[in-house]
Amino acid sequence: MTYLLILFVVALALAPLSHFLPSKSQRRTARLREYAALSGLFVEFRDVPGAALAPRPSAPVIYYGKRLRPARGKPSDACAWLSSAQGWQSVGSRRAAPDALDHLVVEVLAVGADEFSCGIYWTESAGEDAIDQIVAFLEQWSVTLVEE
Repeated sequence: MTYLLILFVVALALAPLSHFLPSKSQRRTARLREYAALSGLFVEFRDVPGAALAPRPSAPVIYYGKRLRPARGKPSDACAWLSSAQGWQSVGSRRAAPDALDHLVVEVLAVGADEFSCGIYWTESAGEDAIDQIVAFLEQWSVTLVEE
């Protein structure tokens, strides 16, 4: 009986520690972000450009970006496009959306580029295959941005 009481007290003391263990969805998200980092991307919480024009998704929106080489003496304009039922809508500039967006099958809310990075805004709703597509798209797009 004494051992049972000791076991109960120890279990009662350790029970709150179970809240510090990550859930399945938290482990999945961490695995996706680590895979993206190993693929050369960085992950940030950013506001979606032109958020007033787009419906607000239920899941948090995350920016997966690729850093660009600094353009010496040549300032770059920030540009962004929102995904809509009519296609890609430009936010703030009149530039055409990147052609490679048509081949991207990942559900992307927006894409954007500034002088430091180019990237996509999404809800991390797919797996590592989606990150491979995102990496390929950002690699291709970053080359065209540097050439402009």
